[in-house]
Amino acid sequence: MDDVAFARLAPLLRDPATTAILTDFDGTLSPIVTDPEKAVALPAVPGVLARLAEHYAAVAVVSGRPVTFLARHLSGAGPSLRLFGVYGLEWMEDGVVRVAPEAEPWLAPAADVAAAARREAPPGVGVEAKGAALAIHWRRAPEAGSWAQAFAEDWAGRTGMLLQPGRRALELRPPLLIDKGQVVEAVAGACSAACFAGDDAGDLPAFAALDRLARRGLDIVKVAVADEESPGELVAAADVVVAGPVEAVALLDALATAAAGAGK
Repeated sequence: MDDVAFARLAPLLRDPATTAILTDFDGTLSPIVTDPEKAVALPAVPGVLARLAEHYAAVAVVSGRPVTFLARHLSGAGPSLRLFGVYGLEWMEDGVVRVAPEAEPWLAPAADVAAAARREAPPGVGVEAKGAALAIHWRRAPEAGSWAQAFAEDWAGRTGMLLQPGRRALELRPPLLIDKGQVVEAVAGACSAACFAGDDAGDLPAFAALDRLARRGLDIVKVAVADEESPGELVAAADVVVAGPVEAVALLDALATAAAGAGK
């Protein structure tokens, strides 16, 4: 990370004890892989997140993944790390998975759609059940993208679920006013500063939430973790752009180191 990019992080170092650091998982802490079930965080991630949690008011991972997936892959980060899954429909609290009450009526419809997708999907298409949501992945079968789009649109019409575009993936989610932006506001609303790092369209609500917090007086930093698949809208909205998870984790590591030094 160059000096110019690091200088833009200065608002996050003025008072770490009243600052929130939030980040996505896939494409930000973990490289995008052909089989989403085989995604893992970069080896340094748990330690970096643990170090951040020693100095910052709140450190959270906010992902489209189920919260049990996050807990399994980030267990080494320690108990201070906050985990939010399925865009905020789930979270970990005292080691127990909590589900937003509004999401519970959507558990059965989501399971029905996931079952239909598994029956009908062309070879190579993955179906990831996420409680009240599901994702359809076609990275291993690029030619199946049109099938996935048509299937998802059909079932969105049948169930009332919403479509969320992803990186060679589509998600169907309940039509609830719960997204990454709501989590950002809940976690960072009482802080003096906050950042969010993300790589995909699902992270745009988090950026929008930071903008709302800025209008209330918070210092904010929006970090786009970009590659050739990243949406241009996300990159255009960012204050800092880094190239992929390796640079994103280096940025977080630099924040942890600087915050530790400031506290001495």
